[in-house]
Amino acid sequence: MNGTDVKPSVTPGLRLGRVSFVWRPWVLLVTLLLAAATFLVFCLSIGIGDFPISLSQVIATIFGQGEPVDEFVIMDLRMPRAMAGLVVGVALGVSGAITQSIARNPLASPDVLGITGGASAVAVFLVTVSGGAASAIEGTVGLSAAALAGGLGTGLLVYFLAWRRGIDSFRLILIGISVSAVMEALTSWMLTKADIRDVARAQAWLVGSLDNRSWDEVTPALWCTAALLVLVSCVAFQFKPMHFGDDVAAGLGVRYGMVRAVLLLCAVLLAGVAVSAAGPVPFVALVAPQVAMRLARCPTPPMVASGAVGAVLLIGADLVARTALPVTLPVGVVTSAIGGPFLVYLLVRANRR
Repeated sequence: MNGTDVKPSVTPGLRLGRVSFVWRPWVLLVTLLLAAATFLVFCLSIGIGDFPISLSQVIATIFGQGEPVDEFVIMDLRMPRAMAGLVVGVALGVSGAITQSIARNPLASPDVLGITGGASAVAVFLVTVSGGAASAIEGTVGLSAAALAGGLGTGLLVYFLAWRRGIDSFRLILIGISVSAVMEALTSWMLTKADIRDVARAQAWLVGSLDNRSWDEVTPALWCTAALLVLVSCVAFQFKPMHFGDDVAAGLGVRYGMVRAVLLLCAVLLAGVAVSAAGPVPFVALVAPQVAMRLARCPTPPMVASGAVGAVLLIGADLVARTALPVTLPVGVVTSAIGGPFLVYLLVRANRR
């Protein structure tokens, strides 16, 4: 134009093979702010309690500069619960982001697809059914590991039932809802047939709670979540072209079938780890990706931001459940109060479209 060459603007990014990973400044800024908010809520959750500790003392103790009394209260008594909320929130947020991206539907989440229902059914079976086999499994494998296996088995069942030369989002959600309904019916039936003491124990687990968490329960969930997040980060950059369709992804050299299967497996395992650590905490995996998508102004849920929103939501809900209400409640009650209206909002918005 008028003899002047106009060069197109280039967004800084990383090119891997034929797929480019683009850095968007606004997404990066939102992610950093969410990470800071996660750390702030994490420290506030540790500091607030019967023995209050200031925010500065909490931060100093976390970095090894605190007093011996503060170190005992924070590291031994309160840190396992807060760390469980952090790990479970991140796992549910990333799991929800993956399932919603693969299904291309904001209603797709581990809750809707039956993953948490399958984990809950296996856990309730071990708690309520008396007998040598159930007791042996619970004593040898553990309730958390059995719940993880139940979530994985249910997720694989939904995937294979929904596979018809590919994954259709509508079929995936319908089959997930059906499997979830079956698992909930089995869970209710086992509760009606069980002893009242076993029912009370199972109900306390089914609500979703972070009470009485120890390092023995948190450490396996932390390492499993970290390993799965590393795998997701290695595969996720190839997932971006799949939003434009399988033909475009194949033209860019993406093996979209394998990428989709690996990411969906990671989502199922992340949800299973979260359920095994805290029970089936509802609606976090549904709400966190949608909130992150709106904050980051992305067409699809950003995974890192979704994990941060999930952590903020779960830790904040636990803080409200144990401090802001007249009685101490499980964290699942608060997340249900938040997620229920949000689900209605998503349904109303979908109907308007």
